[in-house]
Amino acid sequence: MSFLNPLLLIGALGIALPILAHLLNRFQVQRTDWGAMRFLNRNVRVRSRQIKLRDLFLLILRCMTLLLLVIALARPAWTGGSWLPGERRAGVVIAIDASFSMQQGEKGATRFDEALKRIDIIRDKMAPGDPVTLTVMGGDHRVVMRNMAYDHARFDQALLELKAGAGTLDLTNEPKRIARLVADMEAPQKEVYLITDGQAVDWKQPSTQLRDALAELGAQAQVIVTPVTGEEANLAVTDLELVSGVLRKGTTARYRATVRNCGSTPVSNIAVQCRVDGVEIDRKIVPLIKPGTTESISLFLPFHNAGATRITAEVTGDSLTTDNVRRTVAVVRDRVSILCVDGSSGDAGRLVVSALMARAEGNNGEDYVARSIPWLAFPAENLDQIDVIVMADVPEITEQQATQLQRFVRRGNGLIWFAGDNVKGAAWNDRSGSTQSPLLPATISGTVRTSDSLGAGKPLDPNMPDHAVCAPLMSLPEDLLSETRFLSMLKVDPSPTSFPLLQLAGGGGPILLEHALGRGQVFMFTTSAETSWNNMALTPVFPLVMQQIVTYLSGREFERPRSVGDSLTLTYIDQPDANDAVFETPTGETITVPVREVGGQFVALLENAYEDGYYTARVSVQSAGIPIAVNVDPHESDIRCLPQSELRTTLESLGLKMVTNNEELAATIDSTRTGRSAWRIFMIAALAFLLFESLLADRMLARGKSRAKNPLDPHPQNA
Repeated sequence: MSFLNPLLLIGALGIALPILAHLLNRFQVQRTDWGAMRFLNRNVRVRSRQIKLRDLFLLILRCMTLLLLVIALARPAWTGGSWLPGERRAGVVIAIDASFSMQQGEKGATRFDEALKRIDIIRDKMAPGDPVTLTVMGGDHRVVMRNMAYDHARFDQALLELKAGAGTLDLTNEPKRIARLVADMEAPQKEVYLITDGQAVDWKQPSTQLRDALAELGAQAQVIVTPVTGEEANLAVTDLELVSGVLRKGTTARYRATVRNCGSTPVSNIAVQCRVDGVEIDRKIVPLIKPGTTESISLFLPFHNAGATRITAEVTGDSLTTDNVRRTVAVVRDRVSILCVDGSSGDAGRLVVSALMARAEGNNGEDYVARSIPWLAFPAENLDQIDVIVMADVPEITEQQATQLQRFVRRGNGLIWFAGDNVKGAAWNDRSGSTQSPLLPATISGTVRTSDSLGAGKPLDPNMPDHAVCAPLMSLPEDLLSETRFLSMLKVDPSPTSFPLLQLAGGGGPILLEHALGRGQVFMFTTSAETSWNNMALTPVFPLVMQQIVTYLSGREFERPRSVGDSLTLTYIDQPDANDAVFETPTGETITVPVREVGGQFVALLENAYEDGYYTARVSVQSAGIPIAVNVDPHESDIRCLPQSELRTTLESLGLKMVTNNEELAATIDSTRTGRSAWRIFMIAALAFLLFESLLADRMLARGKSRAKNPLDPHPQNA
């Protein structure tokens, strides 16, 4: 036998109270001699033994009442077979998977609907008052009911409010969260029911952390995993990205939409619709997508107006509609103006402008301007009309210019920095790192030669990250990349917030780094823009990279979409007047978020975007809204379930049980629920003893009063 509240057993010491009261009452009798006492001595001697026995009996009853009451409050319980009586009781934790894949199926027959039927089986095996916890896995990770006494009506109402969301299942951390819920529960037996579809992308190769977490959970409670299944056909738009074109009014940009067939049968004649602010602009037909493969199509979008533009790509004819649409936001500008600040003899500025104007056939226009100025002329420039600044071989900047550039980037603009012979590394380190958030992505340590003994420089590493800037380079022949040679570069120490985009082959160090600063981005080349350190400007690599960086910078503000479950950040340029920011969800809910200072800048953070669609961020209720696109995680679109034989093998290796249908679940609960609770029995026994003691004491008191009225009667009634 064990006790759920063992500390209350200390109350058993209270059994000494009636004993102490009895002893004190016995020794506090006052003796008074009077003449008639001699006539009562014989009667008192006759009844003294009866009085002592009855007092002792009352004392035992009172002690037993108190002892039984303490045991009842300590909640005695046991598990396994026993001759001791008790009610079959268990504390139940129900964790239901509400991630995106659980939406699969027709209305009323989805995987989530099947999971609710499993909960009905578990509910029917529960008794009123049993502790129950109901939690949602995936999505917003809600705890619907926490360690509450089971009530049928209240539990049913909670189930009616549950639905599957568009979020992912964080399977590594879910067992840890459930283990904390189990630890808070007091019950003779603890049971955990994990109801999930066993999605293959989650369960196929469980990590060591997941195995350890499930094993630890199994040590705290009896864990039963009950998978639900359904059809696995699904068509999804997994990506929508800008491929080419500068986002400015009066131009046309090319986007690429990627459609994946996650099912096991081919799908033909898929219509892909592209909309801009809800109006269909382009439509393409994909003839065939084989099972498990993707097809990409180009969509051409003309921009007639400036401002934030909502762009969607959508397919139809699929039962799981949530991932049929992919969203993004493009911030279209009236014009794109690029200023190159040249600290060299003029070659760097000329090569940069030539690379940027290659797409515009070498002609500046009203909507696209690229120009170069000498370094000494930079203080006279008005940066309010500039979108991207290129610093090429600039020796140093003043503190005022560093502050000016910081503010320029934080507003959502871009900075591209090139090294060179004239760069004074110590001065740039001092000015760049003068604030909590450095201007450049790395500190400069010195210059290193990367050429071999024959004078040939190192080429670029062809294994580049999946980044919008690097994507066009992947289409170049490998021999073109190998012909781009670097003779010298800066040795740098990247900051924790930066990451390399281009690097030399053979681990030769980063050539291009990027980091975010407020709403904007900074790109840092550790080599020069002219030909003294490399031949990059003489190859197709240079115009491709420069044009792609400008495209990325000129349309970056809130352009990159998020996934469901990601945090949304609203960054301020200066300290805001309002203490709170406002986020509006796709369903119209308004969420107020406090503005905090982090790393020298002011941000408002919405920790969990639990809906898919367009969120609207506002610096205050009255201000203009900024749209943010939130999509389903592409990995979630693969809704295939792990075969039950494989899942069973994985679970049994961890000591967990798996049941696959309603009948098996009911039988498993009946056979494994061996927990017994006897606190009601002890409480009833305590009340019975208390009642019996009260009646007996009352009867003895009545007899005492009767004898007091006729003390000389040698034969009292009912003696």
